[in-house]
Amino acid sequence: MSHIAFIGLGNMGAPMALNLINAGYQVTVFDLSRAAVGKLSEAGAIAAADAQVATADADIVISMLPASSHVEALYLGEQGILPGIRDGALLIDCSTIAPQSSRKVAQAASARGLAMIDAPVSGGTAGAAAGTLTFIVGGDAAALDRSRPVLAAMGKNIFHAGGNGAGQTAKICNNMMLGILMAGTAEALALGVANDLDPKVLSDIMSKSSGRNWALELYNPYPGVMENVPAARGYSGGFGVDLMLKDLGLAAEAALSARAAIPLGELARNLYSLHSQAGAGALDFSSIQQLLAPDKP
Repeated sequence: MSHIAFIGLGNMGAPMALNLINAGYQVTVFDLSRAAVGKLSEAGAIAAADAQVATADADIVISMLPASSHVEALYLGEQGILPGIRDGALLIDCSTIAPQSSRKVAQAASARGLAMIDAPVSGGTAGAAAGTLTFIVGGDAAALDRSRPVLAAMGKNIFHAGGNGAGQTAKICNNMMLGILMAGTAEALALGVANDLDPKVLSDIMSKSSGRNWALELYNPYPGVMENVPAARGYSGGFGVDLMLKDLGLAAEAALSARAAIPLGELARNLYSLHSQAGAGALDFSSIQQLLAPDKP
């Protein structure tokens, strides 16, 4: 089996790397967090002292990092890994970043004779742990075909959105919609509770009516309505407010570049910005419920 280097072991990257180990791949890992590397080492990964060492002998390099600047620094920075990657290796970036950054790195990889795809994911930490992620891929079809066995070890759906950067664009559109839906769901629940409705009863009604949506049915933001979601554990874990804010910012950048109007996306971005400034940046994004009903949850 291919030797995989996995860079970035956060809330998403760590379970993804673990699924590759469980699928029988030899996986070398690196992260700035020694604790994260240690946990994967205990599960069977090979720990690397730095990203260059991790990727030097890899057949496939997977990165899962927070933002465009991190991805560009990893591949193209002064200590970037691109020059030291072995010939013929396949590069898979699963981060959610600006499409132009994705294309910039892919072009540099192509100049070195390396195939690269952007493959941001949807499905959250639960999907990462369960191996049921959706991969939204941009890049050459042949490179995608090479990646399919590896992606299938971490997810169950693989979509080809188009050329390099297209996966990022599609992911940004998806996350903008998610941010809007979560804010709208939280607002509707807050209105119902303010008028003496039981949030669980209201959620059941709406989930079987025209207002049904993913946030309402599978990731309910109101405490006490649903088990095994961040709202049931003080909004810990999951997909952070600041990460949602970053993705809504990417949507705003994409809209400016394309001269497209995203009034609801911009409204959602402002709401999450206010929530982050109030100190909620590290909480799960469903905690927007607290901003819209501060006296209740």
